Amino acid sequence: MAPAPDLFSAAVEERLARRAPLAARLRPRTLDEVAGQRQLLAAGRPLRTLIESDRLASVILYGPPGTGKTSIARLVAGATSKAFEPLSAVSAGVKDVREIVERARDRLGQRGQGTILFLDEVHRFNRTQQDALLPYVEDGLLVLVGATTENPFFSLTGPLLSRSTLFRLEPLTAEDLIPLLHQALRDAERGLGGEPCAVDDDALAHLAERAEGDARHALTCLELAHALAVEASARESSEARIRLAHAEAALATRAIRYGDDEHYDIISAFIKSIRGSDPDAGIYWLARMLEAGEDPRFVARRLVILASEDVGLADPMSLVIANAAAQAVEFVGMPEARINLAHAVVHLALAPKSNTAYRAMGAAIGAVNDRALGRVPVHLRDTSYRGAAALGHGVGYRYPHDAPRGWIEQQYLPDEVASEQFYEPGDHGAESAMVAAWRQRRAQGEVDR
Repeated sequence: MAPAPDLFSAAVEERLARRAPLAARLRPRTLDEVAGQRQLLAAGRPLRTLIESDRLASVILYGPPGTGKTSIARLVAGATSKAFEPLSAVSAGVKDVREIVERARDRLGQRGQGTILFLDEVHRFNRTQQDALLPYVEDGLLVLVGATTENPFFSLTGPLLSRSTLFRLEPLTAEDLIPLLHQALRDAERGLGGEPCAVDDDALAHLAERAEGDARHALTCLELAHALAVEASARESSEARIRLAHAEAALATRAIRYGDDEHYDIISAFIKSIRGSDPDAGIYWLARMLEAGEDPRFVARRLVILASEDVGLADPMSLVIANAAAQAVEFVGMPEARINLAHAVVHLALAPKSNTAYRAMGAAIGAVNDRALGRVPVHLRDTSYRGAAALGHGVGYRYPHDAPRGWIEQQYLPDEVASEQFYEPGDHGAESAMVAAWRQRRAQGEVDR
């Protein structure tokens, strides 16, 4: 006999559903209701075709928060004839996976029914946990639907990633979000329509534009703005209306998102902006990193590298300034050291650029690795120890300071690479003047000789 329904539990579930955040209440019920992601879910597109035909193999849904990963997984659960086992990698472990594997074996043996494992936040599984999952994905006992906000090429093992199809979800546009916000205000059962409230167009547009492509964030802020508008209406005995000020107040609660993916992308944008001589972009990305909690020592180290790699001899003082900023981070500390970092960023962005030292080092390393090394020429060998003279070390060496111009023509490279030129001078900034003076000294030295 089937157990009697638990009326108390059912009542709790119903009340919890009514109290759930707006974003949870408005989860899409069909693929057509999913906001955005038309590149994956429009008619005939790959992910939609696989879901509707119930032929989904293991997939990884990768995208920023609030772009529909969990919603799509829930829709898979409703469309498949397979059993659907949801799990969160935040709280689950290998033991939970093994229990699901046992149920999947029983299901397959008794009823011929397959199993889909939805693993939310799959990047939270460490390598050992991912390896424990791999054999069951490989032999098809489990169809994995993994959801992650982190770049899977950084956070997932190669074997697991190679056995899954990667679908990338894009941040939602304001055009995607505005209809969703309108629906939330109209829907009397699941949305805010049970407590009617008008909205100004500029307030709704502001919420959509500032949500950073995150539907959950947009709906959470709408819910807060709605509460502020209703409270103001009761206090002032006026129409309930969400105005721009309510939207702005709701958005002020946001936190700056900065995961591993953003870390790599933003530091890349930061370096490329300074290399491209754009001080405004350099300062913007610096502010993004520091406000998100990036380690200022990491930023300082990258500036010291950039000072030689991208500015180099075009402005020799850039390395001094970058190194001084790095010392200031240690000596002054945050938050004041952000000013020293800004000083360095602006200077490096404004400086002329030269990568000749960087390229010279690369060429020299190539010669060291690809050619015969050759011995140190006899006249350059060490003469500081007893017996060196008997070996002929230093014979023929000419001391540059004995020449009137401080330069003497002699060979400094091994014979094997004596004709190589690793440093190719540039003509930007101070480097051109330095090279011109160097060439003049050499030319005059030859005349003096």
